[in-house]
Amino acid sequence: MVKLMEDEVMVAFATYATIVIVKMMLMAPLTAYYRIRRGAFSNEEDVGTKSAEEKKKLLRTDPDVERVRRCHQNDLENIVPFLVLGLLYALTGPDLWTALLHYRLFTGSRIFHTISYVAALPQPCRGLSWLVGLVTTFSMAYKVLSTVLLQ
Repeated sequence: MVKLMEDEVMVAFATYATIVIVKMMLMAPLTAYYRIRRGAFSNEEDVGTKSAEEKKKLLRTDPDVERVRRCHQNDLENIVPFLVLGLLYALTGPDLWTALLHYRLFTGSRIFHTISYVAALPQPCRGLSWLVGLVTTFSMAYKVLSTVLLQ
């Protein structure tokens, strides 16, 4: 493992992978924050020892909570493939500049996607940020497949 971390591309991948993983992990506390702040819970045990009437008011969906949850779901759908393909891509031996471009574009697109989703920025902000991440991931997939198939 130490030898792998001497490779600049692998270090870049580890850095940006960690950033997007931490960003994705922060979505759970953000969801909890919105649930508490909006008083919108999905499980009866989450509302504690309230009366039946109070529980009924708190067991509900809230548009802002659902927005954060959908953003988190979108992270799961996009960051997990990036992690797998980004690692495989790093193993193809790309030049550092190209690898950094891929990793930075993806990371920036996911951060901006979250900001535009949670803050409800007008479209096409969120759509374009999602598209940049998707195209970046497909670019890495193409490099991996072309490297493997041409050997």
